Amino acid sequence: MGRSVKQNSRTICRYLRKASQAGADLVHFSECVLSGYVGTDFPNFNRYDWELLKEETQKIIALAAELHLWVVLGSTHKLTEPNKPHNSLYLINPRGKIVDRYDKRFCTQGDLRRMTPGNRFVNFKIKGVKCSLLICFDLRFPEIYRELYKEGVNCILQSFYNAKQAGPSIHTHIMRQTMQCHAACNYFWVSMANSSGYYSPYPSCFIQPDGKIVRQLRTNHPGIMVNTIDLRKKFYDPMKEYRNTAIAEKLDNSSKKINDPRSRNTTTL
Repeated sequence: MGRSVKQNSRTICRYLRKASQAGADLVHFSECVLSGYVGTDFPNFNRYDWELLKEETQKIIALAAELHLWVVLGSTHKLTEPNKPHNSLYLINPRGKIVDRYDKRFCTQGDLRRMTPGNRFVNFKIKGVKCSLLICFDLRFPEIYRELYKEGVNCILQSFYNAKQAGPSIHTHIMRQTMQCHAACNYFWVSMANSSGYYSPYPSCFIQPDGKIVRQLRTNHPGIMVNTIDLRKKFYDPMKEYRNTAIAEKLDNSSKKINDPRSRNTTTL
């Protein structure tokens, strides 16, 4: 995806049709997949064609209704000037309605020069699975995931734009690994949708609640994968009995307070 909103829209619609043919309930796209990413695909919003963005968004909404699909669509949401826009995910239902919008809560320093952070979660249920939307840099803040665990979320749909880089970067070694940790520490299913624009340091992937990546796309190639969330399945979760203990700020799992001088004395053998 890139700076051409029309071309982005055509590609999105093509993948919506493919997802429908594959029997998907929801289609999850990457960060700013429709609008392009300011600072990478274009330098700023001077002379940005907001009316065109609106028209192409409406086409995608209409197609979602035609195909009876839920869609999580990465884009940019204009605010009243002089406020800077939001980096957003539109949640579109199978009747062709925008039912909510998640705005990236934590922006990078570069983002903050051009974008306004959001301040709320977007949680929703599909076929009994409680999902939540997040975007890219949010992953650096584990407090977000703990809060979503407390809210009973089962699945994180997180969109990324780590792409069009000069070459291999630290993102290869930290981004998916961080999300694997969030999955395992909070027992989440995770869909990571990353842009594939060359050079993309890691491909989109799907993570199960024990932290294992179970499917992924090809690096630097656009593609589609269909994954299934089955809440009846049980996964390795050694934290299960103690997770709520830690959340309650009891940072050990002893059953009683020990009263032993050999325990208190930490400077002798």
